[in-house]
Amino acid sequence: MISFETRTGTVIISETYLAKLIGHEVTSCFGVVGMIPRSNRQKISHFVSKGKSVDTGIKVTGNADTATVEVHIAVTYGMNINAIAASITEKVKYVVKETTDINVDKVIVKIDGIKE
Repeated sequence: MISFETRTGTVIISETYLAKLIGHEVTSCFGVVGMIPRSNRQKISHFVSKGKSVDTGIKVTGNADTATVEVHIAVTYGMNINAIAASITEKVKYVVKETTDINVDKVIVKIDGIKE
């Protein structure tokens, strides 16, 4: 949970909100097939729900000043992975800064699968 004080009160931003926000942006990137669960807990949750959740495979850490985002994805076979990772990095940094005014200092893109 990320919280900070303003002159009108305390603002609390949950990691779930940030994960869903980032998940929508990542899945809209060209070449991304889907999100891959990053932990056993997410794998079980993904298996039980039988649905594709946009916050699967995303880990957000940090505070009100800076954040670090880790994304686990599957990409389309034959696509340029460097271009996909650069696109994801720029989109994540932009959407988090515009929505929450939190700077993302690092985006870690992990390719966990390739699909045709």
